Amino acid sequence: MLGDEIQANNLVYNQLRDLIQTQQRVLATIRETMITKERELIPKEQYEEVVNDLENERLQHAKTQALLNQESEKLQFALGEIDILTNQMQREKKSFEKVLASIKNKALKESTKNDKLKSKCNEMEFTVQKHEDILIKKENQIKQLHNQLAKHKTTLKLQLTDVEIQRKQEAYIAEALQKKQRTAGHWTSGSSSYDTAV
Repeated sequence: MLGDEIQANNLVYNQLRDLIQTQQRVLATIRETMITKERELIPKEQYEEVVNDLENERLQHAKTQALLNQESEKLQFALGEIDILTNQMQREKKSFEKVLASIKNKALKESTKNDKLKSKCNEMEFTVQKHEDILIKKENQIKQLHNQLAKHKTTLKLQLTDVEIQRKQEAYIAEALQKKQRTAGHWTSGSSSYDTAV
Protein backbone atom coordinates (compact mmCIF):
# COMPACT_ATOMS: atom_id res chain seq x y z
CA MET A 1 0.00 0.00 0.00
CA LEU A 2 2.69 2.50 1.02
CA GLY A 3 4.82 1.61 -1.98
CA ASP A 4 1.92 2.15 -4.39
CA GLU A 5 1.17 5.51 -2.77
CA ILE A 6 4.80 6.60 -3.07
CA GLN A 7 4.91 5.52 -6.70
CA ALA A 8 1.74 7.51 -7.41
CA ASN A 9 3.18 10.54 -5.61
CA ASN A 10 6.36 10.31 -7.67
CA LEU A 11 4.31 10.14 -10.86
CA VAL A 12 2.26 13.21 -9.88
CA TYR A 13 5.42 15.01 -8.83
CA ASN A 14 7.12 14.31 -12.17
CA GLN A 15 4.03 15.37 -14.13
CA LEU A 16 3.73 18.64 -12.18
CA ARG A 17 7.42 19.33 -12.64
CA ASP A 18 7.08 18.80 -16.40
CA LEU A 19 4.01 21.06 -16.43
CA ILE A 20 5.87 23.80 -14.57
CA GLN A 21 8.77 23.57 -16.99
CA THR A 22 6.34 23.81 -19.90
CA GLN A 23 4.63 26.80 -18.31
CA GLN A 24 7.99 28.46 -17.74
CA ARG A 25 8.86 27.97 -21.41
CA VAL A 26 5.45 29.41 -22.39
CA LEU A 27 6.00 32.40 -20.12
CA ALA A 28 9.42 32.96 -21.62
CA THR A 29 7.91 32.77 -25.08
CA ILE A 30 5.14 35.20 -24.12
CA ARG A 31 7.67 37.64 -22.69
CA GLU A 32 9.70 37.48 -25.85
CA THR A 33 6.53 37.94 -27.90
CA MET A 34 5.48 40.94 -25.81
CA ILE A 35 8.86 42.52 -26.13
CA THR A 36 8.87 41.89 -29.85
CA LYS A 37 5.32 43.20 -30.25
CA GLU A 38 6.05 46.26 -28.13
CA ARG A 39 8.91 46.97 -30.45
CA GLU A 40 6.64 46.48 -33.41
CA LEU A 41 3.96 48.72 -31.81
CA ILE A 42 1.24 46.13 -31.71
CA PRO A 43 -2.41 47.20 -31.32
CA LYS A 44 -3.75 47.81 -27.82
CA GLU A 45 -6.35 45.04 -28.02
CA GLN A 46 -3.74 42.51 -29.00
CA TYR A 47 -1.45 43.76 -26.30
CA GLU A 48 -4.15 43.44 -23.66
CA GLU A 49 -4.94 39.94 -24.88
CA VAL A 50 -1.31 38.96 -24.55
CA VAL A 51 -1.20 40.51 -21.06
CA ASN A 52 -4.32 38.57 -20.06
CA ASP A 53 -2.79 35.41 -21.40
CA LEU A 54 0.32 36.15 -19.41
CA GLU A 55 -1.67 36.73 -16.23
CA ASN A 56 -3.62 33.55 -16.78
CA GLU A 57 -0.42 31.63 -17.30
CA ARG A 58 1.01 33.19 -14.16
CA LEU A 59 -2.11 32.21 -12.23
CA GLN A 60 -1.99 28.66 -13.58
CA HIS A 61 1.71 28.55 -12.80
CA ALA A 62 1.06 29.63 -9.20
CA LYS A 63 -1.67 27.01 -8.81
CA THR A 64 0.56 24.37 -10.29
CA GLN A 65 3.44 25.45 -8.04
CA ALA A 66 1.18 25.21 -4.97
CA LEU A 67 0.00 21.76 -6.03
CA LEU A 68 3.59 20.77 -6.63
CA ASN A 69 4.51 21.95 -3.14
CA GLN A 70 1.66 19.90 -1.66
CA GLU A 71 2.72 16.81 -3.54
CA SER A 72 6.33 17.43 -2.54
CA GLU A 73 5.28 17.61 1.10
CA LYS A 74 3.35 14.36 0.71
CA LEU A 75 6.37 12.77 -0.93
CA GLN A 76 8.69 13.96 1.83
CA PHE A 77 6.25 12.64 4.44
CA ALA A 78 6.09 9.28 2.65
CA LEU A 79 9.89 9.18 2.43
CA GLY A 80 10.06 9.91 6.15
CA GLU A 81 7.69 7.04 6.85
CA ILE A 82 9.83 4.82 4.63
CA ASP A 83 12.93 5.77 6.64
CA ILE A 84 11.09 4.96 9.89
CA LEU A 85 9.87 1.63 8.55
CA THR A 86 13.33 0.87 7.14
CA ASN A 87 14.97 1.53 10.50
CA GLN A 88 12.32 -0.57 12.23
CA MET A 89 12.88 -3.38 9.75
CA GLN A 90 16.65 -3.16 10.29
CA ARG A 91 16.16 -3.43 14.07
CA GLU A 92 13.77 -6.36 13.65
CA LYS A 93 16.20 -7.98 11.19
CA LYS A 94 19.09 -7.66 13.65
CA SER A 95 16.92 -9.02 16.44
CA PHE A 96 15.79 -11.92 14.24
CA GLU A 97 19.38 -12.66 13.16
CA LYS A 98 20.46 -12.62 16.81
CA VAL A 99 17.68 -15.03 17.79
CA LEU A 100 18.42 -17.21 14.76
CA ALA A 101 22.13 -17.32 15.63
CA SER A 102 21.25 -18.25 19.20
CA ILE A 103 18.95 -21.04 17.98
CA LYS A 104 21.61 -22.33 15.58
CA ASN A 105 24.22 -22.26 18.35
CA LYS A 106 21.87 -24.10 20.69
CA ALA A 107 21.04 -26.64 18.00
CA LEU A 108 24.76 -27.16 17.33
CA LYS A 109 25.41 -27.70 21.04
CA GLU A 110 22.50 -30.14 21.27
CA SER A 111 23.76 -31.97 18.18
CA THR A 112 27.27 -32.19 19.67
CA LYS A 113 25.76 -33.36 22.96
CA ASN A 114 23.70 -35.98 21.15
CA ASP A 115 26.77 -37.17 19.25
CA LYS A 116 28.68 -37.52 22.53
CA LEU A 117 25.75 -39.37 24.12
CA LYS A 118 25.50 -41.64 21.10
CA SER A 119 29.23 -42.35 21.22
CA LYS A 120 29.01 -43.04 24.95
CA CYS A 121 26.02 -45.37 24.42
CA ASN A 122 27.97 -47.24 21.73
CA GLU A 123 30.89 -47.61 24.12
CA MET A 124 28.56 -48.85 26.86
CA GLU A 125 26.91 -51.31 24.47
CA PHE A 126 30.36 -52.59 23.47
CA THR A 127 31.34 -52.93 27.14
CA VAL A 128 28.06 -54.71 27.98
CA GLN A 129 28.51 -57.07 25.04
CA LYS A 130 32.09 -57.74 26.14
CA HIS A 131 30.91 -58.49 29.68
CA GLU A 132 28.14 -60.72 28.34
CA ASP A 133 30.71 -62.66 26.32
CA ILE A 134 32.87 -63.01 29.44
CA LEU A 135 29.84 -64.18 31.46
CA ILE A 136 28.93 -66.73 28.79
CA LYS A 137 32.50 -67.99 28.84
CA LYS A 138 32.44 -68.18 32.65
CA GLU A 139 29.08 -69.98 32.57
CA ASN A 140 30.53 -72.52 30.15
CA GLN A 141 33.53 -72.99 32.43
CA ILE A 142 31.19 -73.43 35.41
CA LYS A 143 29.19 -76.03 33.48
CA GLN A 144 32.38 -77.87 32.66
CA LEU A 145 33.42 -77.76 36.31
CA HIS A 146 29.97 -79.06 37.34
CA ASN A 147 30.33 -81.94 34.88
CA GLN A 148 33.83 -82.66 36.12
CA LEU A 149 32.60 -82.50 39.73
CA ALA A 150 29.70 -84.85 38.96
CA LYS A 151 32.10 -87.31 37.35
CA HIS A 152 34.45 -86.95 40.31
CA LYS A 153 31.58 -87.60 42.73
CA THR A 154 30.57 -90.70 40.79
CA THR A 155 34.15 -91.93 40.82
CA LEU A 156 34.47 -91.11 44.52
CA LYS A 157 31.24 -92.99 45.31
CA LEU A 158 32.55 -96.02 43.46
CA GLN A 159 35.84 -95.78 45.32
CA LEU A 160 34.01 -95.47 48.65
CA THR A 161 31.91 -98.50 47.80
CA ASP A 162 35.05 -100.50 47.03
CA VAL A 163 36.65 -99.35 50.28
CA GLU A 164 33.52 -100.24 52.25
CA ILE A 165 33.41 -103.70 50.69
CA GLN A 166 37.10 -104.17 51.40
CA ARG A 167 36.60 -102.99 54.99
CA LYS A 168 33.70 -105.39 55.50
CA GLN A 169 35.72 -108.22 54.01
CA GLU A 170 38.63 -107.44 56.31
CA ALA A 171 36.28 -107.22 59.30
CA TYR A 172 34.71 -110.54 58.36
CA ILE A 173 38.13 -112.21 58.02
CA ALA A 174 39.25 -110.73 61.34
CA GLU A 175 36.10 -111.96 63.06
CA ALA A 176 36.52 -115.39 61.53
CA LEU A 177 40.10 -115.57 62.71
CA GLN A 178 39.06 -114.55 66.21
CA LYS A 179 36.41 -117.25 66.31
CA LYS A 180 38.90 -119.79 65.08
CA GLN A 181 41.41 -118.73 67.71
CA ARG A 182 38.78 -118.96 70.47
CA THR A 183 37.79 -122.43 69.29
CA ALA A 184 41.36 -123.53 69.18
CA GLY A 185 41.96 -122.22 72.66
CA HIS A 186 38.89 -123.98 74.01
CA TRP A 187 40.13 -127.32 72.73
CA THR A 188 43.57 -126.70 74.12
CA SER A 189 42.17 -125.86 77.56
CA GLY A 190 39.94 -128.99 77.58
CA SER A 191 42.79 -131.30 76.67
CA SER A 192 44.94 -130.06 79.55
CA SER A 193 42.18 -130.69 82.11
CA TYR A 194 41.74 -134.25 80.86
CA ASP A 195 45.46 -135.02 81.15
CA THR A 196 45.54 -133.70 84.70
CA ALA A 197 42.66 -135.92 85.75
CA VAL A 198 44.32 -139.02 84.38
